[in-house]
Amino acid sequence: MRQPWESQLASLPGSLLIPLGELPQRSKEIGKADGARLVVYCHHGIRSQSAAVYLERLGFDSVHSLTGGIDAWSCEIDPGVPRY
Repeated sequence: MRQPWESQLASLPGSLLIPLGELPQRSKEIGKADGARLVVYCHHGIRSQSAAVYLERLGFDSVHSLTGGIDAWSCEIDPGVPRY
């Protein structure tokens, strides 16, 4: 949901970078593990909400948008993740 320059500044370990504009072409890169949660995130949580809705329409189960995005993650969970 984020752009490459955003990912270079701050990312969560093990995450897969798919910018929102590329999601229709690249959604097959996302695994559909039974019972697994899929968390999508962007800077503040707006783009990831759109992505979550789109992925649910494609049949992905248990899709969640990280509320507040990576910015909130940095503030509330891991201050070691840079803010931008």
